[in-house]
Amino acid sequence: MKHSIFSLRSILFIFIVISSNTISNVIAQEAQQEKNKETGKYLGAKTATHPNWFKESFLDLDEDIADATAANKRLVLYFWQPGCPYCSQLWEDNFSQKEIETKFRNNFEIVAMNMWGDRDVVSVAGKSYTEKAFAEALGIQYTPTLLFFDENKKIIHRLNGYIPPEDFKLSLEYVSGKYEKNQKFGAFSVAQKQQRQAQNKTTKKLHSEDFFSQKITDLNHTKQAEEKYLAVFFEEDNCKNCDLLHQKTLKDPATRALIKQFKSVQYNRYAETPIITPSGEKTTVKEWANQLGIAYLPAIIFFNQNGKEVMRIDVQMRTFHIQSVFDYVLTEAYKTEKNFQRYISARADKIREKGIDTDIWAY
Repeated sequence: MKHSIFSLRSILFIFIVISSNTISNVIAQEAQQEKNKETGKYLGAKTATHPNWFKESFLDLDEDIADATAANKRLVLYFWQPGCPYCSQLWEDNFSQKEIETKFRNNFEIVAMNMWGDRDVVSVAGKSYTEKAFAEALGIQYTPTLLFFDENKKIIHRLNGYIPPEDFKLSLEYVSGKYEKNQKFGAFSVAQKQQRQAQNKTTKKLHSEDFFSQKITDLNHTKQAEEKYLAVFFEEDNCKNCDLLHQKTLKDPATRALIKQFKSVQYNRYAETPIITPSGEKTTVKEWANQLGIAYLPAIIFFNQNGKEVMRIDVQMRTFHIQSVFDYVLTEAYKTEKNFQRYISARADKIREKGIDTDIWAY
């Protein structure tokens, strides 16, 4: 009997040892597989090379505005970040044009701020911040962002992201000519662009997409009890930037999959078509776009189920960032992560952890 008990205990011991070794081997193999799994590459980042004619500033905005005013110029705050290809594009594509550089330097003084920087800043109200805290207080979501100040220390114009040279010229003309005293930038831009359209007699239809809801003129959410977020595309005919959006980014299957989870509508920004806005106001498409301050096209404005705007794209973006904005709204991350740049950084990391490359500069 003792011999039998000893044998049983021996067998049980051997079984436990083998099982433990097996489990250990499995864990070791899984750990090795996880270690061997490559993280996706992060592509497309590029840090801007800034010119040497930026204003040397102690970042006291009262002093900087006073200096600019004394020189008969206006102050521009330029928020950038390392690795931002749109910032680089601003200087490589826009300021490489002599007309733009000359216009800018003759009429403006520019102070650069790193949106993640730690330098001390004193606002026009005399409050002290770090650069990153100041960027957050000003709601900087995209880079480059340019804030134009008047002589009374007020922000009179704001560019939230990159826009191409022709649109950029309109902003410089608007602020340097002090047109803000008589009209908002949206109305100024419309007048200038419609003048160009009159000179260009070629007309085309707006691009068609299967995810656009057709001929909707009543967007009043209170009446329709929408469950989906609303994405309103403002476009125009003869629009190279609209062509780029449809022929590049909107051909991407991942982009289309995201957009199809929204209620998406498309309007000609200049149409006199009667419309009821998400908040229930009766107006026309053109007047609504004016109220929203739509200057750059295409623009995509996002509204929640209560008819309130929650996010917008009214600058030039490439595929990754456009997808990120749609995802930011769809997942309602905007409710908890107020800083869009932190959100897209975390989103890129999650994608790369799956072994997928992230190219922030690809179409």
